[in-house]
Amino acid sequence: QVQLVESGGGLVQAGGSLRLSCVASGRTFEIYRMGWFRQAPGKERESVAAITWRTGLTDYEDSLKGRFTASRDVAKNTLYLQMNSLKPEDTAVYYCAVSNRWTPGRGLKPSEYAYWGQGTQVTVSS
Repeated sequence: QVQLVESGGGLVQAGGSLRLSCVASGRTFEIYRMGWFRQAPGKERESVAAITWRTGLTDYEDSLKGRFTASRDVAKNTLYLQMNSLKPEDTAVYYCAVSNRWTPGRGLKPSEYAYWGQGTQVTVSS
């Protein structure tokens, strides 16, 4: 199994920035792709970004392109999410996840991921 621990969430004013981190441990050699997802109260979990671990190829939910940037440090088994120009509607619990197999498409479906972190709360005040 792969264990995931997110950090970096918090309270920020609209227009501000946050950087989330997700550290993977355990069977990290299984990692094919890592993703960021978020879930606001009363809403379904939605995709944010996905990054292919070996190549660094990254894809984003279309509505978030330009504000959010995902990156990874393979040596540290760490995934990052830089979030800029935050809006109140970005308020959610942010989760990182690991896919241990190739799947077609952009890697933005929660069903593609086998391991999940506990999440970190991001609150953006207006």
